[in-house]
Amino acid sequence: MDPKLREQAIAAKGFMPLDEGDALYAAAESVGALGPLLEVGTYCGKSAVYLGAAAKASGSTLFTVDHHRGSEENQSGWEHHDTSLIDAETGRMDTLPAFRKTIEAAGLEDVVVAIVGAATTVAKSWSTPLAMLFIDGGHGVEPARADYENWTPKVMPGGLLVVHDVFTDPRDGGQAPHDEIYRPALAGGRFGEVHEMSCGSLRVLRRATWP
Repeated sequence: MDPKLREQAIAAKGFMPLDEGDALYAAAESVGALGPLLEVGTYCGKSAVYLGAAAKASGSTLFTVDHHRGSEENQSGWEHHDTSLIDAETGRMDTLPAFRKTIEAAGLEDVVVAIVGAATTVAKSWSTPLAMLFIDGGHGVEPARADYENWTPKVMPGGLLVVHDVFTDPRDGGQAPHDEIYRPALAGGRFGEVHEMSCGSLRVLRRATWP
């Protein structure tokens, strides 16, 4: 990964350890030539820099989907609430300005396309097979289940499904990505884990067949 882009990713707001970010980049770069990359859950753009850098290196495009109002865990009273991301006029979370600044500073506006809207709504109209799907959206049971059901069928054979914050022990973090995305993907037989690409709570799975 380009050192300057790596520095931009490290500096951006977000919750991804450095080794997992490097693993995310490597996974995306390995399949980028096959088709577009898509991220569900953008926040302020940290992971989008890793993915955007991979898209640029492989001649691909990253589409990143988020309503930019923050997930449940980003709201007031929760551990990951950031008051600097509150819109002063509406009193609501708004991560879109921070995301745009992050992508502009990284020089990735030509390969990163922001889709502002609910992931469930966008999925209804999305038909292009994906070389890679990265799910890092809401960590509640219902949002995670919806992301799995709506988006994983769109990964092309040989493409990758990458899931963030997969913890087998509930004491390490929320269980929804593990129980509602990671486990069903493996149990359904459509995906198999690529252990050499997985890192920490970042799990990389490869699509075998269409439904």
